[in-house]
Amino acid sequence: MPGKLTLEDLQTAASTGDIDTVLVVLVDMQGRLMGKRFHVDFFLDSGWKETHSCNYLLATDMEMETVDGYKATSWEKGYGDYIMKADLGTLRRIPWLEGTALVLCDVLDHHTHADVPHSPRAILKKQVARLEAMGLKAMMASELEFFLFEESFEDLRHMGYRGMTTISGYNEDYHIFQTSKEEDVMRAIRNGLNGADIPVENSKGEASAGQEEINVRYADALTMADRHVLIKNGCKEIAWSKGRALSFMAKWSDKAAGNSSHLHQSLWSLDGTPLFFDPDRPHGMSKMMEHFLAGQLAHAEELTVFLAPYINSYKRFSAGTFAPTKAIWSMDNRTAGFRVCGADSKAVRVECRIGGADLNPYLASAALIAAGLDGIENELPLEPEFKGDAYKGQDVREIPGTLRAAADRLDGSSLMRAALGDDVVDHYVHAARWEQTEMDRRVTDWEVMRGFERA
Repeated sequence: MPGKLTLEDLQTAASTGDIDTVLVVLVDMQGRLMGKRFHVDFFLDSGWKETHSCNYLLATDMEMETVDGYKATSWEKGYGDYIMKADLGTLRRIPWLEGTALVLCDVLDHHTHADVPHSPRAILKKQVARLEAMGLKAMMASELEFFLFEESFEDLRHMGYRGMTTISGYNEDYHIFQTSKEEDVMRAIRNGLNGADIPVENSKGEASAGQEEINVRYADALTMADRHVLIKNGCKEIAWSKGRALSFMAKWSDKAAGNSSHLHQSLWSLDGTPLFFDPDRPHGMSKMMEHFLAGQLAHAEELTVFLAPYINSYKRFSAGTFAPTKAIWSMDNRTAGFRVCGADSKAVRVECRIGGADLNPYLASAALIAAGLDGIENELPLEPEFKGDAYKGQDVREIPGTLRAAADRLDGSSLMRAALGDDVVDHYVHAARWEQTEMDRRVTDWEVMRGFERA
């Protein structure tokens, strides 16, 4: 792939002046890139071995508030350092930033040099290791949706995020003429990502005015999560460079569709054999696939926080919007929370449709793997397929309707506590409850308009 770099490649690029800056980044709780810009000479001298960051980066909210109540870090403990250890397998060019490369880091304890257990990358790596011990690997792909706006990020901030104008005036799902008018941004995104070792398959218009989808080739779970966070950051940077803004909010307007992040999943052997396909079974679904899906269904409510981490995430779950409301499975049915795709072929897989584009891919993938493994280890039977309009389903498993409910389900999940660890679950339950508390005390524009005169 173009863009992939070795340390030796970087040395050559530095010697010719082609690259002068290296972004050294970790992934925070929200799935954002946090880190430093190194001069390439210092990175090559010693920065590639390790650097440091304040440990509050894994204990803040969206506003970077130093939230009280975390066990791992606090004012009392002094907010010390974490080690950022570059994973040189992720070193790559960033074509849309002049003279720039980037490397993702694992986050290590400053004293023990062990992985910080609640860091998103470590959470996923733990589940990947469980799979490898069983001779398995998870292959995944995330489809990311976002809305593109005529204005810039700065314009919208000064406008108070009111009166925003989507890049198109009508539903542009699969629409070639309308998306041709957006190619200044979307072509730059496709080519930029592809040049950063992220193999883009396609982009397309989505089911609302100004909505886009970007699709990249599937990969092992960790590589896909790495790609996912780079896609989101890259799309924003490229749009900004073109004087446009875009948003991955799960639901930016109650008049528009939500932004999803559908996660496609399958298990393979370590030598590359797809293990979800069995031509002798119904729909080509192997027993392993049935158990894996059964585990995800059984624990769907417990893992929803990792698929829908904010108050706003739950505004997306609405009937008739292609966002699910029921945690059931169905064959090639976009009204279900879990959709089986590629039936009767080696590409047969599970598509989890619950997640919004605001999810952290490391946490979502880890939770889905943990639930699927429980299904395999305990040979959970797969419930009958739901057929028809899942929005109208009666007496079927519901997706939690609020962050408050989802946080309670995660808090009480013996499966997630066993798989991820008590401290990890407590950390993210605390984050969810802080988010809920912050919203509970806010007065919204809707409340004022509704009640100012008439209450």
